[in-house]
Amino acid sequence: MPLLGFGTWQIKGKDAVRSTAAALEAGYRHLDTATVYGNESEVGRALAESGVARDDVFLTTKCPPNRIGRELDTLRESLDALQTDHVDLWLIHWPGDDNVAVWRAFAEAQEAGLAREIGVSNFDADLLDEVTAAVGAKPAVNQIEWSPLKYDARVAEAHRSREVVLEGYSALRGGTLTDPDIAAIAERLGRTPAQVIIRWHLQHQFVAIPKSVNEDRIRSNADVGDFELSDEDMATLDSLS
Repeated sequence: MPLLGFGTWQIKGKDAVRSTAAALEAGYRHLDTATVYGNESEVGRALAESGVARDDVFLTTKCPPNRIGRELDTLRESLDALQTDHVDLWLIHWPGDDNVAVWRAFAEAQEAGLAREIGVSNFDADLLDEVTAAVGAKPAVNQIEWSPLKYDARVAEAHRSREVVLEGYSALRGGTLTDPDIAAIAERLGRTPAQVIIRWHLQHQFVAIPKSVNEDRIRSNADVGDFELSDEDMATLDSLS
Protein backbone atom coordinates (compact mmCIF):
# COMPACT_ATOMS: atom_id res chain seq x y z
CA MET A 1 0.00 0.00 0.00
CA PRO A 2 1.69 3.23 -1.09
CA LEU A 3 1.92 5.71 1.78
CA LEU A 4 0.89 8.52 -0.56
CA GLY A 5 -2.48 8.30 -2.25
CA PHE A 6 -4.88 10.57 -4.08
CA GLY A 7 -8.17 11.33 -2.33
CA THR A 8 -11.32 12.05 -4.34
CA TRP A 9 -13.86 13.15 -1.71
CA GLN A 10 -16.19 15.90 -3.04
CA ILE A 11 -14.70 15.68 -6.56
CA LYS A 12 -17.45 14.94 -9.06
CA GLY A 13 -18.06 14.55 -12.79
CA LYS A 14 -15.49 15.82 -15.25
CA ASP A 15 -13.36 17.20 -12.42
CA ALA A 16 -13.07 13.69 -10.97
CA VAL A 17 -11.91 12.24 -14.29
CA ARG A 18 -9.49 15.08 -14.95
CA SER A 19 -7.96 15.25 -11.48
CA THR A 20 -7.61 11.48 -11.15
CA ALA A 21 -5.92 11.36 -14.55
CA ALA A 22 -3.60 14.18 -13.47
CA ALA A 23 -2.76 12.30 -10.27
CA LEU A 24 -1.85 9.16 -12.17
CA GLU A 25 0.26 11.20 -14.59
CA ALA A 26 2.02 12.82 -11.61
CA GLY A 27 2.97 9.38 -10.29
CA TYR A 28 0.32 8.56 -7.72
CA ARG A 29 -0.30 4.83 -7.60
CA HIS A 30 -2.92 4.80 -4.87
CA LEU A 31 -6.48 6.05 -5.46
CA ASP A 32 -9.12 6.47 -2.76
CA THR A 33 -12.85 6.68 -3.47
CA ALA A 34 -16.13 5.52 -1.88
CA THR A 35 -19.67 4.51 -2.73
CA VAL A 36 -21.09 7.68 -1.17
CA TYR A 37 -18.67 9.92 -3.08
CA GLY A 38 -20.64 9.23 -6.24
CA ASN A 39 -17.50 9.26 -8.40
CA GLU A 40 -16.41 5.64 -8.71
CA SER A 41 -17.29 5.58 -12.42
CA GLU A 42 -15.19 8.68 -13.03
CA VAL A 43 -12.23 7.29 -11.09
CA GLY A 44 -12.55 4.00 -12.96
CA ARG A 45 -12.70 5.79 -16.31
CA ALA A 46 -9.60 7.85 -15.54
CA LEU A 47 -7.68 4.74 -14.53
CA ALA A 48 -8.84 2.76 -17.58
CA GLU A 49 -7.83 5.58 -19.94
CA SER A 50 -4.54 6.42 -18.21
CA GLY A 51 -2.41 3.69 -19.73
CA VAL A 52 -1.26 2.74 -16.23
CA ALA A 53 -1.62 -0.99 -15.58
CA ARG A 54 -4.37 -1.85 -13.12
CA ASP A 55 -1.98 -4.04 -11.12
CA ASP A 56 0.28 -1.02 -10.60
CA VAL A 57 -2.42 0.97 -8.80
CA PHE A 58 -3.66 0.40 -5.24
CA LEU A 59 -7.40 1.03 -5.40
CA THR A 60 -9.56 1.70 -2.34
CA THR A 61 -13.30 2.14 -2.03
CA LYS A 62 -15.69 2.19 0.91
CA CYS A 63 -19.12 0.85 1.80
CA PRO A 64 -21.61 2.72 3.99
CA PRO A 65 -22.56 0.64 7.05
CA ASN A 66 -26.29 0.85 6.36
CA ARG A 67 -25.97 -1.71 3.55
CA ILE A 68 -26.42 -4.63 5.96
CA GLY A 69 -27.31 -7.68 3.90
CA ARG A 70 -26.35 -5.86 0.70
CA GLU A 71 -22.64 -5.46 1.26
CA LEU A 72 -21.48 -7.79 -1.53
CA ASP A 73 -23.97 -6.31 -3.97
CA THR A 74 -22.64 -2.88 -3.10
CA LEU A 75 -19.08 -4.02 -3.71
CA ARG A 76 -19.97 -5.59 -7.04
CA GLU A 77 -21.59 -2.30 -8.08
CA SER A 78 -18.38 -0.53 -7.09
CA LEU A 79 -16.29 -2.99 -9.09
CA ASP A 80 -18.46 -2.44 -12.16
CA ALA A 81 -18.14 1.32 -11.81
CA LEU A 82 -14.39 1.10 -11.28
CA GLN A 83 -13.98 -1.29 -14.25
CA THR A 84 -12.08 -3.88 -12.21
CA ASP A 85 -12.65 -7.35 -10.79
CA HIS A 86 -11.27 -6.51 -7.35
CA VAL A 87 -10.26 -3.64 -5.12
CA ASP A 88 -7.03 -3.65 -3.16
CA LEU A 89 -8.76 -2.30 -0.05
CA TRP A 90 -12.43 -2.14 0.93
CA LEU A 91 -13.41 -0.13 4.01
CA ILE A 92 -16.48 0.18 6.21
CA HIS A 93 -16.89 3.93 5.77
CA TRP A 94 -17.97 4.70 9.34
CA PRO A 95 -19.31 2.77 12.36
CA GLY A 96 -22.92 1.63 12.08
CA ASP A 97 -25.58 -0.16 14.07
CA ASP A 98 -24.13 -3.65 13.55
CA ASN A 99 -20.45 -3.44 12.72
CA VAL A 100 -19.91 -7.15 13.32
CA ALA A 101 -22.51 -8.20 10.73
CA VAL A 102 -21.00 -5.87 8.15
CA TRP A 103 -17.49 -7.03 8.98
CA ARG A 104 -18.49 -10.66 8.45
CA ALA A 105 -19.61 -9.75 4.94
CA PHE A 106 -16.30 -7.96 4.38
CA ALA A 107 -14.43 -11.12 5.38
CA GLU A 108 -16.55 -13.06 2.87
CA ALA A 109 -15.61 -10.58 0.14
CA GLN A 110 -11.95 -11.05 0.92
CA GLU A 111 -12.34 -14.83 0.85
CA ALA A 112 -14.02 -14.51 -2.56
CA GLY A 113 -11.14 -12.43 -3.91
CA LEU A 114 -13.27 -9.33 -4.46
CA ALA A 115 -11.14 -7.33 -2.02
CA ARG A 116 -7.50 -8.12 -1.38
CA GLU A 117 -7.52 -6.34 1.98
CA ILE A 118 -10.37 -5.16 4.18
CA GLY A 119 -10.45 -2.40 6.72
CA VAL A 120 -12.50 0.28 8.42
CA SER A 121 -12.78 4.04 8.67
CA ASN A 122 -13.56 6.30 11.63
CA PHE A 123 -13.27 3.43 14.13
CA ASP A 124 -11.73 3.74 17.59
CA ALA A 125 -9.55 1.10 19.23
CA ASP A 126 -12.49 -0.55 21.01
CA LEU A 127 -14.35 -1.02 17.72
CA LEU A 128 -11.22 -2.42 16.09
CA ASP A 129 -11.03 -4.99 18.86
CA GLU A 130 -14.76 -5.75 18.71
CA VAL A 131 -14.86 -6.71 15.04
CA THR A 132 -11.55 -8.56 15.23
CA ALA A 133 -12.70 -10.70 18.17
CA ALA A 134 -16.12 -11.41 16.70
CA VAL A 135 -15.06 -12.37 13.18
CA GLY A 136 -11.44 -13.46 13.58
CA ALA A 137 -10.28 -11.11 10.84
CA LYS A 138 -8.34 -7.99 11.76
CA PRO A 139 -8.84 -4.72 9.87
CA ALA A 140 -5.74 -4.06 7.80
CA VAL A 141 -6.35 -0.31 7.82
CA ASN A 142 -8.26 2.29 9.79
CA GLN A 143 -8.79 5.55 7.93
CA ILE A 144 -9.34 8.48 10.30
CA GLU A 145 -9.11 12.25 10.29
CA TRP A 146 -5.44 12.96 10.94
CA SER A 147 -2.87 15.73 10.68
CA PRO A 148 -0.23 17.35 12.89
CA LEU A 149 -3.09 19.27 14.52
CA LYS A 150 -4.90 15.98 15.24
CA TYR A 151 -1.84 13.96 16.26
CA ASP A 152 -2.23 11.78 19.35
CA ALA A 153 0.66 9.45 20.20
CA ARG A 154 -1.72 7.15 22.07
CA VAL A 155 -3.91 6.73 19.01
CA ALA A 156 -0.87 6.07 16.83
CA GLU A 157 0.42 3.46 19.28
CA ALA A 158 -3.00 1.80 19.52
CA HIS A 159 -2.80 1.19 15.77
CA ARG A 160 0.82 0.04 15.81
CA SER A 161 0.26 -2.38 18.67
CA ARG A 162 -2.64 -3.96 16.77
CA GLU A 163 -0.69 -3.94 13.49
CA VAL A 164 -3.42 -1.84 11.89
CA VAL A 165 -2.24 0.76 9.37
CA LEU A 166 -3.28 4.30 10.26
CA GLU A 167 -4.45 6.16 7.17
CA GLY A 168 -5.17 9.85 7.53
CA TYR A 169 -7.72 11.94 5.69
CA SER A 170 -8.39 15.71 5.63
CA ALA A 171 -4.74 16.38 6.44
CA LEU A 172 -4.80 19.67 4.50
CA ARG A 173 -7.95 20.98 6.18
CA GLY A 174 -8.77 22.37 9.60
CA GLY A 175 -6.20 25.17 9.57
CA THR A 176 -3.13 23.06 8.87
CA LEU A 177 -2.09 25.06 5.78
CA THR A 178 -2.12 28.34 7.71
CA ASP A 179 -0.65 27.11 10.99
CA PRO A 180 2.34 29.40 11.77
CA ASP A 181 4.67 26.62 12.91
CA ILE A 182 3.98 24.54 9.80
CA ALA A 183 4.39 27.64 7.64
CA ALA A 184 7.72 28.47 9.29
CA ILE A 185 9.12 25.00 8.63
CA ALA A 186 7.90 25.16 5.04
CA GLU A 187 9.47 28.56 4.45
CA ARG A 188 12.82 27.48 5.90
CA LEU A 189 12.89 24.36 3.71
CA GLY A 190 11.62 26.10 0.59
CA ARG A 191 8.56 23.86 0.54
CA THR A 192 4.81 24.34 0.72
CA PRO A 193 2.92 23.75 3.97
CA ALA A 194 1.09 20.90 2.21
CA GLN A 195 4.38 19.22 1.33
CA VAL A 196 5.55 19.50 4.94
CA ILE A 197 2.31 17.96 6.23
CA ILE A 198 2.47 15.10 3.73
CA ARG A 199 6.14 14.49 4.50
CA TRP A 200 5.29 14.35 8.22
CA HIS A 201 2.81 11.54 7.46
CA LEU A 202 5.32 9.59 5.42
CA GLN A 203 8.10 9.80 8.00
CA HIS A 204 5.68 8.53 10.65
CA GLN A 205 4.61 5.72 8.29
CA PHE A 206 1.07 7.10 8.23
CA VAL A 207 -0.79 6.91 4.92
CA ALA A 208 -1.78 10.29 3.46
CA ILE A 209 -4.42 10.85 0.79
CA PRO A 210 -4.40 14.56 -0.10
CA LYS A 211 -6.97 15.70 -2.64
CA SER A 212 -7.12 18.61 -5.04
CA VAL A 213 -8.66 19.52 -8.38
CA ASN A 214 -5.76 21.85 -9.18
CA GLU A 215 -3.22 20.04 -11.35
CA ASP A 216 -0.26 22.11 -10.10
CA ARG A 217 -1.13 21.29 -6.50
CA ILE A 218 -1.68 17.63 -7.37
CA ARG A 219 1.86 17.50 -8.74
CA SER A 220 3.28 19.55 -5.87
CA ASN A 221 1.69 17.31 -3.24
CA ALA A 222 3.42 14.31 -4.83
CA ASP A 223 6.81 16.03 -4.88
CA VAL A 224 7.86 15.01 -1.38
CA GLY A 225 10.47 12.35 -2.01
CA ASP A 226 13.59 14.51 -2.12
CA PHE A 227 13.63 16.11 1.33
CA GLU A 228 13.34 15.03 4.97
CA LEU A 229 12.09 16.69 8.09
CA SER A 230 14.60 16.80 10.92
CA ASP A 231 13.90 15.18 14.28
CA GLU A 232 13.37 18.69 15.65
CA ASP A 233 10.88 19.50 12.93
CA MET A 234 9.01 16.24 13.54
CA ALA A 235 8.86 16.97 17.27
CA THR A 236 7.52 20.46 16.59
CA LEU A 237 4.81 19.09 14.33
CA ASP A 238 3.92 16.35 16.82
CA SER A 239 3.41 18.99 19.52
CA LEU A 240 0.83 21.04 17.60
CA SER A 241 -2.23 19.05 18.66
